[in-house]
Amino acid sequence: MSDSQSLASLVDPIIGIDLGTTNSLVAFVDARGGQGARVLGDEGEGLMPSVVRVELDGSVVVGQSAADGMVEFPDRTINSVKRLMGRSLSDVSADLKYLGYEVISGEHDTAKVRVMTDAGERLFSPEEVSAMILGALKERAEKALGVEVSKAVVTVPAYFDDAQRQATRNAGRLAGLEVVRIVNEPTAAALAYGIRSRDEKSSQTIAVYDLGGGTFDISILKLIPGDEHNATEFFQVLATAGDTHLGGDDVDHMLVELFVGEIAQQLGLQAENSFGSFDASTKRALIEFARGVKHKLSTDNATTVSIDLGDGKNYERSISRVEFEAMIEGWVDRSMAACDRAMRDAKKSNGGEIVIDSVVMVGGSTRIPFVRTKVGAFFGVEPYTAIDPDRVVAMGAALQAGIIAGGLAGEQSDALLLDVIPLSLGIETAGGAVAKLIMRNTTVPARAVERFSTSVDGQVNVKIQVVQGEREMVADCRLLGVFDLRGIPPMPAGVPKLVVEFLVDANGVLNVAAVEERSGKRAAIQIVANHGLTRDEVDRIEAESFKHARDDMTQHQVVDLITNSSLDYKWISDRLTKLSALLEDDYRDELRSKLDVLKGFITKAKLDWRSVEPNAFHAAKEELDHSSMRLQEIGIAESLRNDPGR
Repeated sequence: MSDSQSLASLVDPIIGIDLGTTNSLVAFVDARGGQGARVLGDEGEGLMPSVVRVELDGSVVVGQSAADGMVEFPDRTINSVKRLMGRSLSDVSADLKYLGYEVISGEHDTAKVRVMTDAGERLFSPEEVSAMILGALKERAEKALGVEVSKAVVTVPAYFDDAQRQATRNAGRLAGLEVVRIVNEPTAAALAYGIRSRDEKSSQTIAVYDLGGGTFDISILKLIPGDEHNATEFFQVLATAGDTHLGGDDVDHMLVELFVGEIAQQLGLQAENSFGSFDASTKRALIEFARGVKHKLSTDNATTVSIDLGDGKNYERSISRVEFEAMIEGWVDRSMAACDRAMRDAKKSNGGEIVIDSVVMVGGSTRIPFVRTKVGAFFGVEPYTAIDPDRVVAMGAALQAGIIAGGLAGEQSDALLLDVIPLSLGIETAGGAVAKLIMRNTTVPARAVERFSTSVDGQVNVKIQVVQGEREMVADCRLLGVFDLRGIPPMPAGVPKLVVEFLVDANGVLNVAAVEERSGKRAAIQIVANHGLTRDEVDRIEAESFKHARDDMTQHQVVDLITNSSLDYKWISDRLTKLSALLEDDYRDELRSKLDVLKGFITKAKLDWRSVEPNAFHAAKEELDHSSMRLQEIGIAESLRNDPGR
């Protein structure tokens, strides 16, 4: 049965919605056991800007199209409406200067948005605007699932009061959705990572650091396990803190100010007035350009800025990650101050000291490496970053929806709570084979370290593919993630010392780190290794490994022989050429003959691994290795003669 056919058979599905200040998403998990929570929408369409534009004829545009016209139609484009939900005009007075549209006082002093159209004045409550966003997400879900959707779990900030939560429910009702549960965003993020109590007596304390485009929130949660009276565990909010005007937009503005100031100096303009003198499209272009630079510096150590100023003039400069981090340090420290406040409040709520067990990162701005470093240092815990920080809340909402729907209460929720590693974890080695570092059924937490090297001379980058499964070849396993260890000094094959460490914590989050010991170069990746697996899938994968075990082991053996024999062949051939004049004819001919035999096995095995007998291949390699021992001794003696001081 195809996915579309399977989804079309759903009856009354419950979706999960992250109704965000900047972006919103809808996600779903098939309660009958599927591939875990997934964000709905076409490729690249997951994030939907929480923006609504009211046209002059009274019609509305929702999402990306509305966001694209924010600069051109500021008075008719409504963004950040979440800040107005359940609030009075006086409550939101500090926010008004950041909004391009007009906000007035409605009945009972509630905040209302006023927009002028061809028909005159139109007033919108924040609930009505939010309903338009929810309606667009509802349509997206119905298109993806092929059925009508009428129920949803919707997330809200932990600090939302009863009025704001009720306003969110009202918005859902206006959109044709029954909001079956309101879930705190930090709780949803924790659910997405499968953070659960390990036994009936233990509890966990989790920090959820949420740094988005325009706002910052920090929540300290305590996971309380169930007891004999109530088996259901729950998250207790110990403390929250934040800043409603702290986010990635501030970084964009810092970069714009840097560029504009230097451009103004280059053109002989007054720097403080230069940005304001640009037209709307130029302003928007500068902000988008700055955002691109920010994204680039989140992955690269430096980038080049080049802006055509017209009249043959060009502004160009390079900016390094070090310079960028110095620029944003004060911005990050503002969030750290809020974390400090939250921790102090949490200690009071908890009646004593607090030890943070896990840190979950939410919001696109947490992709900045400097942010992750500072957060990890503050809490003393490596932050969870394996799930896309823009999607983690929506995925948690979908998991909660699946639990309410009934299908995740048993099998799938058990699959999320790992006591043991369900399937082996490893990396790809030369030839597409798998080196397993942590075997299935290993109790968590678990750690494994393995040493590797390169198989090509002068290799400066190593691609590390992390896989899961019981088969012996990467092609037959589940790819979990890929990362690159870059900048290794060029060395002969086999000389670099690569150390790969796998660390699976109690929540099933896998941290993979790689270091080249000679150069100190490092790289890492974090993965939710159990995400999307059901027991049926684990059983199927294990059964396939038993079925193909003999062929898989033979193929793995042949692939390893190709790699190791190729290194031996090259090393011995090079030394035979270099030392040929020092060798007796019979010994030289013996080595050449055995090299030819091994080369024949290598060539044949590369064409089809089934065409060679592994034991014969291995015997040919061993015979050459044994015969070459004298060649190695001759080479050492020659080196000592040429360099007696060694």
